[in-house]
Amino acid sequence: MNTKKATILTIPTDLFAMRYLASILVLLLLCLPVAASEKEEVQATINSQLQAFADDDVSRAYTYASPSIRSIFRTAQLFGKMVQLSYPMIWKSAGVAFLEHTQTSQGRTQDVQILDAAGTAHYVRYFLMQTSNGWKISGVQFLDVTDISV
Repeated sequence: MNTKKATILTIPTDLFAMRYLASILVLLLLCLPVAASEKEEVQATINSQLQAFADDDVSRAYTYASPSIRSIFRTAQLFGKMVQLSYPMIWKSAGVAFLEHTQTSQGRTQDVQILDAAGTAHYVRYFLMQTSNGWKISGVQFLDVTDISV
């Protein structure tokens, strides 16, 4: 009789464990699109700024800069001049490929291969931060080809 009770008690415990694990799996699966969505939002921010530069719309490009960048370059014209002189491949890019995307304690980083007008590949790392107005670009760093992981 004790054997029968032990078997009856084991079945509900196993069902509980299965339901618990299934619930965790469902929650994990629901979290995946959120991460992918943020990655897509970051890449859309970069693409939008690049398109604004391509359209010679410096004012629109400036809207994608973080508050800290906007405080350094107080006007869209100053910001545009800095990009034009320091990052000509970003000012007028001929092609873009998104590489590694990483979450950091300050926001996100997105490594990008940018082709200049001559077709030369340049590798940069964008730093982005989440604001109440969406993702904003807080910096761009040149990368050495050896720093790239695909």
